[in-house]
Amino acid sequence: MSVVGFDVGFLNCYVAVARAGGIETVANEYSDRCTPACVSFGPRNRSIGAAAKSQVVTNCKNTVQGFKRFHGRAFSDPYIQSLKSSLVYDLAQMPSGTTGIKVMYMEEEKVFSIEQVTAMLLTKMKETAEHALKKPVADCVVSVPCYYTDAERRSVVDAAQIAGLNCLRLMNETTAVALAYGIYKQDLPAPEEKPRIVVFVDIGHSGYQTSVCAFNKGKLKILATACDPELGGKDFDEMLVRHFCEEFGKKYKLDVKTKPRALVRLYQECEKLKKLMSANSSDLPLNIECFMNDIDVSGKLNRGQFEEMCADVLARVEAPLHNLMEQAKLKKEDIYAVEIVGGASRIPSVKERISKFFGKELSTTLNADEAVARGCALQCAILSPAFKVREFSITDAVAYPISLKWNSAIVTRVVHCSDCEVFPKNHAAPFSKVLTFYRREPFSLEAYYNTPRELPYPDPTIGQFVIQKVVPQASGESSKVKVKVRVNIHGIFSVSSASLVEVQKTEEGEEPMDTEQQATPEKEEEKEEVTDQDETKAQGDGQKETEEEKKTPPENEEMETSPEESKTEKKSDQPPQAKKPKVKTKVLELPIENSPQWELAIDMLNLFVENEGKMIMQDKLEKERNDAKNYVEEYVYDMRDKLHGRLEKFVSEDRDILSFQLEDTENWLYEDGEDQPKQQYIDKLAELKKLGQPIQERYMESEERPRAFDDMGKQIQMYMKIVEAYKTKEEQYDHLDQEDINKVDKMVNDAMIWMNSKMNQQSKLSLTVEPAVRVREIQDKTKVRLTTYNVAIDFYDVAYLWCSM
Repeated sequence: MSVVGFDVGFLNCYVAVARAGGIETVANEYSDRCTPACVSFGPRNRSIGAAAKSQVVTNCKNTVQGFKRFHGRAFSDPYIQSLKSSLVYDLAQMPSGTTGIKVMYMEEEKVFSIEQVTAMLLTKMKETAEHALKKPVADCVVSVPCYYTDAERRSVVDAAQIAGLNCLRLMNETTAVALAYGIYKQDLPAPEEKPRIVVFVDIGHSGYQTSVCAFNKGKLKILATACDPELGGKDFDEMLVRHFCEEFGKKYKLDVKTKPRALVRLYQECEKLKKLMSANSSDLPLNIECFMNDIDVSGKLNRGQFEEMCADVLARVEAPLHNLMEQAKLKKEDIYAVEIVGGASRIPSVKERISKFFGKELSTTLNADEAVARGCALQCAILSPAFKVREFSITDAVAYPISLKWNSAIVTRVVHCSDCEVFPKNHAAPFSKVLTFYRREPFSLEAYYNTPRELPYPDPTIGQFVIQKVVPQASGESSKVKVKVRVNIHGIFSVSSASLVEVQKTEEGEEPMDTEQQATPEKEEEKEEVTDQDETKAQGDGQKETEEEKKTPPENEEMETSPEESKTEKKSDQPPQAKKPKVKTKVLELPIENSPQWELAIDMLNLFVENEGKMIMQDKLEKERNDAKNYVEEYVYDMRDKLHGRLEKFVSEDRDILSFQLEDTENWLYEDGEDQPKQQYIDKLAELKKLGQPIQERYMESEERPRAFDDMGKQIQMYMKIVEAYKTKEEQYDHLDQEDINKVDKMVNDAMIWMNSKMNQQSKLSLTVEPAVRVREIQDKTKVRLTTYNVAIDFYDVAYLWCSM
């Protein structure tokens, strides 16, 4: 089982794996731990990561980045429409109404869904992890911003599935950072003691997230989260780009925004300048050669001017921090530490404002870029049965309050709409609750976020859930329907199960069934559920049941709620009651029709999986084709250099033929051979090797032959000494047989004659012709002789002689 954490960022991605007893952030094929979140589409294949980043300027219309913000959003979303004008590439509407990206791929216009493009990036990250671990990767944990809604989270899960990944958990980025911080701490308070409160601030390229976390030994609990999804490093880049666009317009009369390539280059240079200003307060230059219309441009800026320019952006830093402290009901003195991560956290003025707000020095014990990936890998290790990890429980928080709405049919026949808040803001997650309804027929529930103004998303709808096959009791009364709702480990809301309790009267002697124990199966999820008895009070119109309401007939009752774990009450404390007819109940599982907002249909998901497989195969074929072409080019340059270098003495009269062939092939490569099938390059390389291989072999033979003859001579000399020692009656060889010694003596003489003969023949030959004897023959002859001699002469005698030599 693989243990991998993926931090899928707006601008860059990181991959962390568990191995050698720890967590390690692994490097890609460019030996860089940071992989750009970039995908480029070409006429033959896709480029992903660093290879795609290099095409941002040259292939800007078909190179996409910053697509993380399109997850789960409709094309008609005002946010998407406002972004279109600032993007170099084109957006389009998918058949389902969601946002797609329009590019030219394989010389055809294609529209890819956001799930497909993210899956491409995940495929690249998966390959990086597989290369590091030297085994297939499937199980992983993927990071998402804590402010992602249900639709956005479902979109990321679908993307992971398209990439062939089994996402064990979508983990909030601030929660991943908290885990990376807390799991290694040895001095956390005991479970019964007051927890240690730590604030985490994550300022990335496109989002600003904060969370406050309570730590005890072996556990963490997210108390509250607050964010500004529109504040990040990109806003500072935008201010710089705007400044230099105005400056270059006045100074050089250039309208930068009319040229996408020039604008992309300016963004790249402004990002570099921003990083330099974080480390230097002096004036810093910005120079771009051949910027537009063959004009070189230059400018300069210092940190003071930059901070003045970004005053409005910096003013937004404190608002989420105020919101966070209000939600958690904490004072600044309650905070033990403030840990800051994210790429934009390096901007001095941002750090200064956060530090001033809390009145303390900021902590930077975590790697600002890699903390999220490491936290995801730790969570994956905790979930994996293959790794033994210190016990550490993680309780996340629901980012936005979730309510349910349904139509109610009361005895008066007046149909009205009821709703209740099922999961308040910052409620523990994952968590399940059991709701009890009284119904005679199928009914639907609509889940939605009940604070649309807080939502960074135009549509508060989560989805529709229809409870099917509900029928009245045999007596005609409403049936009791238990519905289990859940915010799962991904932070996604679902109606996970529904059951109908059928009541059957029996005779007095029969024992009743225990209905509550069977009301909500799904035992396999109990280990994930987090229960908090203080959170279980009934909420909303459907839950406010007074004692009088509970006495009314079942058909007038709407809904009851309870946490899943508080289903059964103590029966042993009940006083004895008068004998009543026994009641037998039967629990029937009910089918549920789920219609989450913007969820990919199964057939569409399967089609995307199939298409991704085809594109991976196409990329592989194109890589093999390019490799075959590179092998030809490499052979041409390598052989040309060697022909006038170390191989010069070994080239016969065919030198001119080979030189001409190499030059001809080089010309072909840059003309007709620029774009040929793989087999064409293989054949071309074979033609060249037909002439070049014999020359290289003659060189290798010449280099290795003296050493082979030397080894053979040493073997002959060693056995000659043994034979001589036997003939001079040395005591240690008395045990040897005369017949064996004669046999060895004859073979040694034959070997010496053969070696001298071959050496004489070779010395008379030119280096430009085939050798009289090959190294392999000499080695084989030596090996055969040695085996034969050892049969005749005791092995220990040979060893003794070797030691004495």
